[in-house]
Amino acid sequence: MAEWSNAADSKSVVPIGYRGFESLSLRHSFLRLADSKVLVPAEFALIAAVYVADWAGYIVPSKIPYLLVLAWISLRLRGVRWRDLGFTRYGTWTKTLGLGIAAGVAIEALELFVTQPLLAALTGTMPDLSAFDRVAGSVKWLSISLAFTWTLFAFGEELVFRGYLMTRIADMGGGSRASWAIALIVASLAFGLSHFHQGITGVTENLIDGMILGALYLACGRNLAVPIVAHGTTDTVDFLLIFLHQYPGMS
Repeated sequence: MAEWSNAADSKSVVPIGYRGFESLSLRHSFLRLADSKVLVPAEFALIAAVYVADWAGYIVPSKIPYLLVLAWISLRLRGVRWRDLGFTRYGTWTKTLGLGIAAGVAIEALELFVTQPLLAALTGTMPDLSAFDRVAGSVKWLSISLAFTWTLFAFGEELVFRGYLMTRIADMGGGSRASWAIALIVASLAFGLSHFHQGITGVTENLIDGMILGALYLACGRNLAVPIVAHGTTDTVDFLLIFLHQYPGMS
């Protein structure tokens, strides 16, 4: 039973418990929105808008923070936690780091010695990494780049593309094997296109990397920690090679 507050003006008398009813009503509204057919199209329309704004040069320095906010709102509305998407260690930290680093080194080796040379031969161009020219020989920019690597790139991109986007697409198909396969392809394509500034070779290269990271996510029982470490490892090696003037195609 609601209690009543004492007020000088009887017209302003309101139940103290009203705020609880109001919060409950608001929660029900959120749940109805989460279950509605409006939320999914709205999410994908906003994702597309972020990409278009990025391509037009309106987003600095990266689209990932905006996509992370969108993902967080979607999860909140649906009552889903990041942990539910696999944002937790894979068994022990030793196992998580070991698998992640090994996978990252393997991905980097495949990229440098197989996919990149083949793509460069087909397209006639290397990936455009001119945005990272300042890293070469600069301890300052190497430090900044590694800081971004283990926050915005490794954590941010894996949470967005493997955690949020893959799972969201698969859920639309009922979580079947076919829906996860489609989710892997679509999320990897989105990941590749997010590197549009690196040219066709860079986009294709990252699409392939996205497929591998997505497959790793599924192989580890939809665990994000291993792909995060793998992603961070590959980017760390890239920046170290650029810093040492040893990255292929960069003087």
